[in-house]
Amino acid sequence: MTKLGVITIGQAPRKDVAPILREHLPARVDMIQAGVLDGLSKEYIAGHLQPGEHDYALTSRLATGESVVMGRSKIQPILQQKIDEMENRGVANILLLCTGVFPGLAARSSYLIEPDHIIPPAVKAMVGNRRLGVIVPLEEQKETMNSKYEPHGLHPVYGEASPYVFDRGKFQAAAAGLKGKADILLLDCMGYTEEARKLTAEASGLPVILSNAIMAKIVSEMI
Repeated sequence: MTKLGVITIGQAPRKDVAPILREHLPARVDMIQAGVLDGLSKEYIAGHLQPGEHDYALTSRLATGESVVMGRSKIQPILQQKIDEMENRGVANILLLCTGVFPGLAARSSYLIEPDHIIPPAVKAMVGNRRLGVIVPLEEQKETMNSKYEPHGLHPVYGEASPYVFDRGKFQAAAAGLKGKADILLLDCMGYTEEARKLTAEASGLPVILSNAIMAKIVSEMI
């Protein structure tokens, strides 16, 4: 079988997202999961991995289903270590299960698949000249997203609703707030589910792109 390493910035296994990936990946692909926060307590994460001032904030899911917020500068060295460990296990294809931007990540010989390199240009091709709305998990992420999209000619409007603290009202409010300002929406986090996509589509009346589904479809053609 072909091995696909899947690294979440939370804790593995990702029982929320893995089924979406599995639905689109060929049966011959063996998915091996690992998490940046594996083995770490919520108390340790709160004490050591919180975002500093002006840090790039990220959020993910613990094995308990709880959500945590982390700073990119704190977790990137651990993420690189997880990539190295996957390579040492002979995993030739490694998917980062996060849409965040991590400058400088590297693999020696494995193919490292980073969604932030793939999703913006793919979305641009899908959106064309239409207006893009992006829903993100954290309010503070609205200030850090433009650098990911603007190089591709995208200038999104933003809404906020977390996939890890699932509040139907939040999704409905975010979708309603983008109605009339956007023609197509993107759920910009690998933690959003099909339920979130349907809820957002119903509330906005717009097409909604699910980040993990589009990555699964693309990866299925790459390996």
